[in-house]
Amino acid sequence: MDYKAIAQQTAQEVFSYYQDISGWKVIKSSKKVTVSNKPSKVFPGNLYRIEGIIPESTAKLSDFLYQPENRVTWDKSLKGYNVLHKIDSDTFICRIITQSFAMGSISSRDFIDLVYMKHYEGNVDIISSNSVDFPGYSPTSNYIRGYNHSCGYVCTPLKENPAHSKLVMFVQTEMKGKLPSSIVEKSMPSNLVSFFLNAKDGVMAHKITSICGRHNGHSSRQKK
Repeated sequence: MDYKAIAQQTAQEVFSYYQDISGWKVIKSSKKVTVSNKPSKVFPGNLYRIEGIIPESTAKLSDFLYQPENRVTWDKSLKGYNVLHKIDSDTFICRIITQSFAMGSISSRDFIDLVYMKHYEGNVDIISSNSVDFPGYSPTSNYIRGYNHSCGYVCTPLKENPAHSKLVMFVQTEMKGKLPSSIVEKSMPSNLVSFFLNAKDGVMAHKITSICGRHNGHSSRQKK
């Protein structure tokens, strides 16, 4: 399987979602985060668009969101996040295990996802993901195997303040199992707002830690 080609195609699809401004319906707006959706073209469910502002530069934001070791520090929806195979510096395959949510009515899922970062002209960074088959990691009886159709983050500088970024997330998840679609659609908007806010909190905590680390290092050098 040509994972690199799949990754590049997925990034292009996420970019096309970002450029598509028609047909979106706002379904929730809370704490300066907006969630919109439209019917997915690839499965009988919805494509969700989540957007807001993050007080961090685009380069640092996209690097934070891409680095796999950061994901478990901020994403409260996860039980586990493990890199299974690194293809190159921009591309890897991971296994994601989610917590149950919607008061337990949606049980834990696992996903095998191909993650990829791509830089576009105009200081646009895309981190895309798409579920794939990977040898040695077939579905098990422990979790229902879900499927992420083309998903990802689009990070761009805020025009009025380039030190901040606009973050647009796209989620297109097929939960699988015998779950009624109505339960998913009812719970998703609030969960997606929480997902965005958790990412924002994670970025800010990382930023503070980095600043403190630099200051401590500077103080240590001065004392020598």
